Amino acid sequence: MATIVIENYLKALYALSQNNEVVSLTDLSKELEVSLPTVNNMVKKLQEKGWINYQKYKPIKLTKAGKLRAASVIRKHRLTEMFLVKIMGFGWEEVHDIAEQIEHIKSDIYFERMDELLGFPTTDPHGSPIPNKSGVIIKHNYKPLSEIGQNTQVIIAALKDSSFELLNYLNKKNIKLGDSIRVNYIEPFDLSFSILLPDSREIIMTNRVCQALLVIEQEDK
Repeated sequence: MATIVIENYLKALYALSQNNEVVSLTDLSKELEVSLPTVNNMVKKLQEKGWINYQKYKPIKLTKAGKLRAASVIRKHRLTEMFLVKIMGFGWEEVHDIAEQIEHIKSDIYFERMDELLGFPTTDPHGSPIPNKSGVIIKHNYKPLSEIGQNTQVIIAALKDSSFELLNYLNKKNIKLGDSIRVNYIEPFDLSFSILLPDSREIIMTNRVCQALLVIEQEDK
């Protein structure tokens, strides 16, 4: 079994388990865009390796070893994305596919040096937490912008969706993490938001975009 395939399956299982209490073969098939027979065959092999626990018709669960391996790959991916943005000057919309390749490098010292050069960051360029060496991820209680009420000031802290399309959209609007924005008005018909940006521009955001922006509410001064 190729290491890359193993790690991609473990990473997918880890991601799915963060959002769902139960992860099925169908969930994994959709996430990886492969057939159910292929997933079923691979899950059996992962079980033999001790990465997961699985019984027919029951949810798939990562073992402790599986979680640690998956978190290690995610750590490498997110550190790489931050390195590409902060050190090499890539745009945050350019780094995912490159990091997908680099995350499978086995050398621990390579990523330790990367971490050191970056000043030991805790999040990647999209605001996603970087697991520590023990595989621990610090979770934040951010809210989607779509759940924020009118006349509220918030800071954009992270992205729920870091797709190229969203990142490109935010680039065009000159919106970035750390921006303090204000919800001026929410349109009842389609739940679109009228947003005041830091440079005093007022724009309309669709509810879909608002769902993808994770924010922290600011206290009124």
